[in-house]
Amino acid sequence: KQAAAKTMTKGALADALATKSELKKSVVGKLLNGLAEVGAAEVKKAGVFTIPGLARIKTRRKPATKAAKRMMFGQEVLVKAN
Repeated sequence: KQAAAKTMTKGALADALATKSELKKSVVGKLLNGLAEVGAAEVKKAGVFTIPGLARIKTRRKPATKAAKRMMFGQEVLVKAN
């Protein structure tokens, strides 16, 4: 089996962006922190945050699970409410 691909860390992302845009890594790190703060505030306020051409973060409301007895693996199980 092939090992799972590792995700890029914040430092690695800052380093890659710094070399690509010829800026200091510390400046790019501050910019990423600012982007995270703005994104979190926007998701909290509007429920949607879009970075054009890259990603869209959208919150969804999922109804709570009701407590009930359900059949799982051939046995009746009491499921707690969420």
